[in-house]
Amino acid sequence: MEVITELEAVRPDGPSAVTIGFFDGVHRGHQAVIHRLVAAAEERDLRPVAVTFDRHPREVLTPSDVPGLLTTTARKAGLIEELGVDLLVVMPFDAEVASWPPERFVDDVLVERLGVAHATVGANFTFGHRAAGTVEVLTDLGRARGFSVEGVGLLELEGRRISSTSIREALAAGELEWPRVALGRRHVIDGVVVSGAGRGDDLGWPTANLQTDPRVLLPARGVYAGRGLLEEGAWPAAINVGINPTFGEEPLHVEAFLLGFEGEIRGRELAIELWERLRDEERFESAEALSRQIERDVERTRAVVSE
Repeated sequence: MEVITELEAVRPDGPSAVTIGFFDGVHRGHQAVIHRLVAAAEERDLRPVAVTFDRHPREVLTPSDVPGLLTTTARKAGLIEELGVDLLVVMPFDAEVASWPPERFVDDVLVERLGVAHATVGANFTFGHRAAGTVEVLTDLGRARGFSVEGVGLLELEGRRISSTSIREALAAGELEWPRVALGRRHVIDGVVVSGAGRGDDLGWPTANLQTDPRVLLPARGVYAGRGLLEEGAWPAAINVGINPTFGEEPLHVEAFLLGFEGEIRGRELAIELWERLRDEERFESAEALSRQIERDVERTRAVVSE
């Protein structure tokens, strides 16, 4: 899949089928839209294209109320590629773009840059200044400009509507089952391994300290069982999301003990896959008491992942 991050670099490459959205998490609702896009592209011999943005629009529109993200842009791109999209346009979203009326977005992006012949969007899709653009508005604009529009209905599972918001709320409460259902996979946190305080080595449980994008949502504080994913494989991981209260308070961060891993990991990209929440983060009276609890956490992690 080709990824373009500068709108000026986009040039029409034949007629296209296009979808637009922020697609945070690329959950099953997003997947339904993109699957339909790819199917429509195949039916009409069009290039399947997705348009997204480099930041959540609320960073510009309501900067005091911005949700934590479920995915980095890189992971979002990888998930979209797996669904069969041929081109991903990651548009910079700033105050100027936010001020565009729906007509300008359609003319400048969809028609001029992408040669749109068909657009597939979610039923609750909005675009343009003050969200003036809706599926109905896009349909009318498309009719006047020679392209068709298809809206894909919202998706519900287990009696609950799938949305990025509902997934964020579940993670913030330490709940992993709904994210797994709504995403169609286990939730993953991406980052780069950096040096920590070294306490894990002293305790006998050396951990990989993860530096994450500050815009990405971290789940509720606690100890989790899961896996650490590296390029060469996966290892069961006992994961702590917290502030290390036994040693005073530190900024909220993620660290993981990878069972059976040997080798240098600092400076490498690591993905943490969450399987089960084991317990709350606690303050222990001594380092020895903490070490004994970590041992129990590791054994429980081994059982969870092997199951």
